Order: sequence, then structure tokens, then C-alpha cells
Amino acid sequence: MVFFLLVSLMASIIGSICGIGGGVIIKPLMDVSGMATVAVSSFLSGCTVLSMSLYSVAKLMISKESKINIRRSIPLVIGSIVGGFAGGQIFSFLQSSLPNPELAGAVQAGCLLVVTLGTLLYTIKKDKIPTLSVTNDLLVVVIGFGLGTMSSLLGIGGGPINLVVLFYFFSMDTKTASQNSLFIILFSQISNLFTTLATNSVPDFDPVALTLMVLGGIGGGIIGRALSKKMDNSHTDKLLIGLMVVIMFICGYNIYRFVA
Repeated sequence: MVFFLLVSLMASIIGSICGIGGGVIIKPLMDVSGMATVAVSSFLSGCTVLSMSLYSVAKLMISKESKINIRRSIPLVIGSIVGGFAGGQIFSFLQSSLPNPELAGAVQAGCLLVVTLGTLLYTIKKDKIPTLSVTNDLLVVVIGFGLGTMSSLLGIGGGPINLVVLFYFFSMDTKTASQNSLFIILFSQISNLFTTLATNSVPDFDPVALTLMVLGGIGGGIIGRALSKKMDNSHTDKLLIGLMVVIMFICGYNIYRFVA
């Protein structure tokens, strides 16, 4: 049980600082541990990310330190909510159509590896890549749909892909993108949880593990927010790059483990 608490705490600290939610760390590590099925690890990861993002966004709003662009984020949220539902349905289809439901974990790990590699390359080269400033609400909703679908399908709550989208399509700096990413992740995870409950697809899980992970998520949000105040954009970028390298190695191992 200590494993669940430590993983959720450390992942949520990093997730809060970088704006990636933490699920992109929790999900692969839980798959590596083999302590839960693919469905259970996705569910517990989502609940942890929800608790962390809820605390982080609420604290930002209350403290008036928010850099969240509500006007731009709301269409992204709307798209991500619909995408979250779509991603959940795709994941359920994958599990039911594969000969072994656990092979869905290999698909998740493979997709996450590709997404993380692309995010890593973009983050390293982003200063040399011209960015856009999308203002068409319909297009923003479509972008949000893609984000929500990917985060729900992979069980990561958003992850680095949110940051790349916010960097490229909306010309946000790292700190601003991190806060807006957490705002999007919050509503995407709320949608994902309601969908899971409404479709009666909640997997059998250990309530103690869930409690510990939620506490770890909130604790990580508290610590991460305090550390974030002491870090500038360059420090946050370095943390994100290092994290993505680690995630890629874990994903590679998970693909081997699920397929072997």
C-alpha cells in the first residue's frame, strides 16, 4: 500500500509543477508493478489526477495567481469532455476485442511512447518552431476533443501532449501552459469519472489503495504548487524533458511485458 501512496505523491508533485496531471507517470509505473489490472490502474490513475488537479486549480483561483485563459480554455474543455467520453469507449472496445484484455496495456504503452517521443522532440526544439494563435472556437473545440480522447484512451489525464498543444496552437509559455493544462485535465477527468459511473464500468478496486492515491494526489498538488513558485520556465522545461525520457523507457518495458 505504501507503493500506491508514494507513486501518487511523487507523480502529482511533478504533474502539478509541469501541468501534466501525473497520470502519465502513475499509469506506466502501476503497469510495471503488476499490482493492478490495466483497467484498475487506469481508474485509480484517473481518480488521483482528478484530486490533484481539483486542488491545484481551486488554489490558483482562490489565490488570484491564475494564468488560466478562461476564454480560450472553455472551448478546449468542452472538446475534451466529449473526447474523454470517446476515449473511454475506445478503450472499452479495445479490451473487449482483444484476445487478452491486458493487451490493451500494450496498446496504451505504445501510443504513450510515440506521444512522449514527439513531445520530447518538440520541447527541445520549441524555441525554433513558429507558433500559432488559434482563435476560431470551433477549431479549438476540435483540438480539445483530440486531447480528451487521447488522455482518456491512455489513462494519463492529459500528460505532455496538453503542453505541446498549448505551446504550438496558442503560443503559451511553460508556466501559463501548465496552469491551463491542469484546468483542462480537471474537467476531462470529471467527465471520464462520470462516464465510468454512468456506464457501470468501474473495475473492482481496493478502496484503501484509492484513498491513499487520492491523498497522495492532493499532497502532491500542495507540494508541487509550493515548488513551482520557486522555479522559472527553464527549470520546468528541464524537469519535463527528464521526465519524458524516463517515461519512454518505462513504456518500452511495458510493451515488452504485456506482449511477451
